[in-house]
Amino acid sequence: MSDTVENLDTRDLGFSDAEDESEEVDCEFNPSGVSRIPFSAVYRTVGFKETEAQVYLNAAPVTAKILDVERFTRAPDRFNMSKHRSVSKAMPAVFKIELKHGNFTWIVKRKEKHFMDLHRELVRYKTLMRIPLPTRSHTERRKSIKRSEVRQMPALPRGGGDELAREEQVSSRRVSHSNMLTAVLALDHKHCVCEWQNLHGGCCISFWVNYSFYPNRNVPYKCLSQFVDNLCVYVFCRKLVLKFTSYRHARWWGQAIESFVRKHGKAFLRTHRFGSFAREEENIPSKWYVNGKTYMEDVANALEEAKEEIFITDWWLSPEIFLKRPVVEGNRWRLDWILKRKARQGVRIFVMLYKEVELALGINSEYSKRTLMRLHPDIKVMRHPDHVSSSVYLWAHHEKIVVIDQSVAFVGGIDLAYGRWDDREHRLTDVGSVTRCVAQGMEQGLDSSTPRKKVSTSGNSSRSMVDDSVDLPKLKGIGRTRKTRFSLYHHIQRGLHHADSISSIDSTNKSGSVHSLQTGVGELMGNTRFWHGKDYCNFVYKDWVQLDKPFDDFIDRYTTPRMPWHDISSVVHGKAARDVARHFIQRWNFTKIMKPKYRSLTYPFLLPKSHSTANDLKYQVPDCVQTKVQVLRSAADWSAGIKHHEESIHNAYIQVIAKSKHFIYIENQFFISCADNKHVYNKIGDAIIERIIRAHKEKKLFRVYVVTPLLPGFEGDISTGGGSALQAVMHFNYRTMNRGEYSIIAQLKKEMDDQWMNYISICGLRTHAELEGRLVTELIYVHSKLLIADDNTVIIGSANINDRSMLGKRDSEVAVIFEDSETTPSVMDGQEYQAGKFALQLRLECFKTILGAFNDPTIDVSDPISNGFYKDVWMSISGRNATIYDKVFRCLPSSLVRNKQELMSFQSKPGLDKENPVKAQELLEKIRGFLVQFPLEFLSEENLMPSVGTKEAMVPTEIWT
Repeated sequence: MSDTVENLDTRDLGFSDAEDESEEVDCEFNPSGVSRIPFSAVYRTVGFKETEAQVYLNAAPVTAKILDVERFTRAPDRFNMSKHRSVSKAMPAVFKIELKHGNFTWIVKRKEKHFMDLHRELVRYKTLMRIPLPTRSHTERRKSIKRSEVRQMPALPRGGGDELAREEQVSSRRVSHSNMLTAVLALDHKHCVCEWQNLHGGCCISFWVNYSFYPNRNVPYKCLSQFVDNLCVYVFCRKLVLKFTSYRHARWWGQAIESFVRKHGKAFLRTHRFGSFAREEENIPSKWYVNGKTYMEDVANALEEAKEEIFITDWWLSPEIFLKRPVVEGNRWRLDWILKRKARQGVRIFVMLYKEVELALGINSEYSKRTLMRLHPDIKVMRHPDHVSSSVYLWAHHEKIVVIDQSVAFVGGIDLAYGRWDDREHRLTDVGSVTRCVAQGMEQGLDSSTPRKKVSTSGNSSRSMVDDSVDLPKLKGIGRTRKTRFSLYHHIQRGLHHADSISSIDSTNKSGSVHSLQTGVGELMGNTRFWHGKDYCNFVYKDWVQLDKPFDDFIDRYTTPRMPWHDISSVVHGKAARDVARHFIQRWNFTKIMKPKYRSLTYPFLLPKSHSTANDLKYQVPDCVQTKVQVLRSAADWSAGIKHHEESIHNAYIQVIAKSKHFIYIENQFFISCADNKHVYNKIGDAIIERIIRAHKEKKLFRVYVVTPLLPGFEGDISTGGGSALQAVMHFNYRTMNRGEYSIIAQLKKEMDDQWMNYISICGLRTHAELEGRLVTELIYVHSKLLIADDNTVIIGSANINDRSMLGKRDSEVAVIFEDSETTPSVMDGQEYQAGKFALQLRLECFKTILGAFNDPTIDVSDPISNGFYKDVWMSISGRNATIYDKVFRCLPSSLVRNKQELMSFQSKPGLDKENPVKAQELLEKIRGFLVQFPLEFLSEENLMPSVGTKEAMVPTEIWT
């Protein structure tokens, strides 16, 4: 029995090792090209004896063969295969039977009495089929069975018994039993024999071992027989008790399970790099995204290709957001419409949302769940955690994941939510309406001489040209159009073909926008609106309200600029996508177990697919690069049901920084680090300090670039000092940067005085525009969670640089580390350098975007550490931009304001935008990109921690760190 499960073909059970992998298709036995059970069949399982049960491959026979007959002198020898067999009349013979079905092989052991039981079942069945009982089920079964089959059912030869004394008897019974099994299977009575053999039970146990109980290096796998006839299996925080009819069967099953896990569970039992649950995977097609435009377009296209399953988990999800913009195809690319369309096509959709504390957050996940659940019965939505029952009030599920068929996985910092869609222009204004003009002869290259038939349709009555076309939603303010005009045709003629975005007709008119090339619906005329209703936001000015009215504006877009959103995400395929899916499934199944409302059958348990078939991709996102990939996460008992927390993202950051040789580039929403083991515990800041000090002692060039928001993303009026929450996060950000003995700059000054400026630069992003005839400015909110090291290693995920994200016991996070396997020629400190293709192109995209190199080709960003770049480009542009913004707008935060008194004085003096708009415009023309130096001295003389008596002062400090 120890070989029972060991001999299973495990390609579809997820147990195969990397060395034993094959390229065959999931669940397929295909000698004639006709037999296949799709993975989605797991959602339509019925009882094993039900007539509609889809258990066997139609064109694959089940064959049986008795391999051997085992006979022992005493009972303990049954479990010790090294003992020599000998004949004993006291002990019954055990027949070792091999059954094959497709690519699957079972080996089970049965005694003579079991063959006699099978014989009696066949006789009973044969008799029953001859009696016309007056029931519908019996009548249908009799019709499905041919009379000839009933007559041909084999019978067990007479004689024999459990005690077979002579070897001749054993040999004879072996032949007769083998012939009997073959004859029964030839009559297509698989269920009868397989139930007798307990094969389906073996399959269930095999699935259960892998999928319900994820083996883990921190929790040794245990398979113990606590009672005479019971088998207890322990792993993680769960236990399964299997009950058997005899001690012998319990021992056989225990040995089989242990052997199976040892042989096929290597990937789940080994210690992986950084302490991750997932191993490193080679040659994974990967792609990065800078900003939400291209990310959401690829997500929309991938969702459209889904055939079996869609997994989505977000910190916040807005069902009504448009994934492709501008909205020129009706609701076709609206998220809820995409999911409804796929559910109608038979795709199972599973969504997990963070259940917020409503008094603290206004993201209204209950509305999101209710809206999605109403779309279709096959869309299942869970919210977690239950704050009272779990006692989890402070921590959040912060992951942003979309998984398609467990083969394509999007991982990064971009929620499918309001305010996230943006492109490299980071527009401040959006006051237009949609007007589409369909051009004739687009296939001929949009020749300017080609006549065009203009079909003028207003934004709230535009009809889609696809089958599921509907009216566009009515949007407030849609009627207040502007007189500006632009055309996609002119942009194509001017050669603006970059993948990230196509800019407006000229760079000064940032309220203009154009149609994405990929949608193919013709030329756009007029000012196209990108952000509808709640999607037009500025959350520092005002947080979201009334989310159940998605297309109603909540801030006046004619007086208040939006806050642009800068973000990073990625996509992986194959085995890495399987690992992302495995994390999602673990969380889903844990939530189903923990929350009573999800224990019903309407919320199914999920099963991961095999790594061995992961390379058989039905769909791949275009323009990918082959990289080495490892999935990382922050997870704990409350978030994923694991006994020992995982902080592999934190470990990866520290090790990548320590091993970096030339530079580190960081974009992150928070910058809270430098451990004091009292308020802050993560050591990312300490790793940066140690690496810079080492470079200084070795007299080697080393650069650290940090880009973070100028203000935290909390509602508050910064002109009066900001709200308590905003100030609290500012306190810990500044504590990491330059305030206090634990800060990076303070510790570097102890070692090198002012030479620290040659090693590290901290910056933010800001932009400006014209709104209703007046100049306006706003910071660009950096929501990225990105690290690039040496142009060959990249970490992209959902984890912020703070304790909440990094320690593992707090917020749940997912990230991916990419290491380039393809290189390309580059430059490092003036020398030739082989950079990674994935990392280099991502860094160039980021640098060119924030430094303005796309609009000014004289800006060279190829060498990230040379003095020429660091001082003459990076420091020069960031310093000049910050100075100009201070003069023109007197904007906050500013290093000119060190206390509340200076804040009042600073605000009382008008900037050039009001005193001399012409001069202001001349200065703004010198702005390059968006980069500005971080105002390190802003309110440096004030205590930014929440005042006693405020609600922010009552919550634990951990909520801000």
